Amino acid sequence: MKFFIDTANLNEIKEANAMGILDGVTTNPSLMAKEGITGPSNILQHYRDICSIVDGPVSAEVIATEYEGMIREGEELAALHKNIVVKIPMIIEGIKALRYFSNKGIKTNCTLIFSAGQALLAAKAGATFISPFVGRLDDISTDGLALIEQIRTIYDNYAFETEILAASVRHPMHIVHCAEIGADVMTGPLNAIKALAKHPLTDIGLQQFLADFDKGNK
Repeated sequence: MKFFIDTANLNEIKEANAMGILDGVTTNPSLMAKEGITGPSNILQHYRDICSIVDGPVSAEVIATEYEGMIREGEELAALHKNIVVKIPMIIEGIKALRYFSNKGIKTNCTLIFSAGQALLAAKAGATFISPFVGRLDDISTDGLALIEQIRTIYDNYAFETEILAASVRHPMHIVHCAEIGADVMTGPLNAIKALAKHPLTDIGLQQFLADFDKGNK
């Protein structure tokens, strides 16, 4: 499973990349605003900065909701760097844009997926990635992981090449369960990724090893 980090914070991206397990980055206007990145020119430069850190897909989201605007913004984003993946919302105009970019050989990430039907449409339109939002479904008492499993079955049935990018991942068990189900990619915050390394028995065992070493060297 590929590991993406969901952030616009350059320090977090650098830290995740230094771990040697980072495959890509996803971000969105909300995450950009959280880092104080506003205005078209600043946002475009920030995408360039991200691409200079990680050698992998970097999802850059269009703001337009009509077809022509999505095409214009998407082409501008794709021209920034070879690693840019144009992030398109799951709406009818977005489906048209997915097909356009697919025909042009431009990689896309269809975002805001909340149903298997939406995932099917995105794959039919040629999306490179789809982003089902696991955590947001959990927030409304719906099983986000069950959606990942359903999409996996559908994609396997018809050999769709679209990759399932489990988004809105909140904690390490989301990551583990997505890996069990067969998500191609997960994207989440740095703390969820780092939490995979934590286990109390590991801490206890390490403390014991160090204590025994100290005894043997006194």
